Amino acid sequence: MAKTIVITGASSGIGKETAKLFQQKGWNVIATMRSPEKEQELTQLDNVLVTALDVQGIESIQKAVKEGVEKFGTIDALVNNAGYGLMGVFEAATTEQIKRQYAVNVFGLMDVTQAVLPHLRANGGGTIINISSFGGVVALPFGSLYNSTKFAIEGLSEGLSHELAPLNIAVKIIEPGSIATNFRNTRETVTSDLPAYSNDVFGKFFGRFMEMTGHLPKASAADVAHTIYEAVTDGKLKLRYVVGEDAQFFIDLKTKNNDEDFILKMRNQLIN
Repeated sequence: MAKTIVITGASSGIGKETAKLFQQKGWNVIATMRSPEKEQELTQLDNVLVTALDVQGIESIQKAVKEGVEKFGTIDALVNNAGYGLMGVFEAATTEQIKRQYAVNVFGLMDVTQAVLPHLRANGGGTIINISSFGGVVALPFGSLYNSTKFAIEGLSEGLSHELAPLNIAVKIIEPGSIATNFRNTRETVTSDLPAYSNDVFGKFFGRFMEMTGHLPKASAADVAHTIYEAVTDGKLKLRYVVGEDAQFFIDLKTKNNDEDFILKMRNQLIN
């Protein structure tokens, strides 16, 4: 009997590539997105249910999960992929921007997970995949809000991995690096006219950031999808999966240096 996976944010990028890969591997796929009426590719695939789910709406989440279970019977895995990045000066961020960043990246992920967990328990186990980032390990200047949501996902996932182990439910974290289809294309920028913060520093940030890893090959959305499939199916007692040499570069920079050396390397490259 085919297994079933739920994927949030499946309209593009990592989510869409993951939906296509699992379908190719013989899985039933509940591909969720905010505007399913716009989807043209996934709707043509066998054993794929394209349905509406907005992670900011409890009723939307519950309806999508119910619809998926009614169609396929069980849920074996969940990929919490929906999210976006808010970049810019923290002091200038509005309350609405801050709350939305957390509503989508953290609270929405929690709500989807709580909606799916009863079905994983009823099924005797399963796997939850939470899409973090190397930015869930290493925080960047002007990324404090986005990074803090990914740090929250890392903590939630690690704690849940222990809590759910007796129920035969694995929790795993995917930590991608820069991918053309998501971070830069879906980020929102905080507008700031505060004179204390140099617009020149923020203006040059992305160029400086790319210089640090410009020599390294970047992972594609398809690469991340294959890593997600590996994490769901490998049966390993493994929590974190790094995807991309640039992601590994930043993680190594933090974990293989003492605090002072790490801070100086980051600031000399990105701020000073």
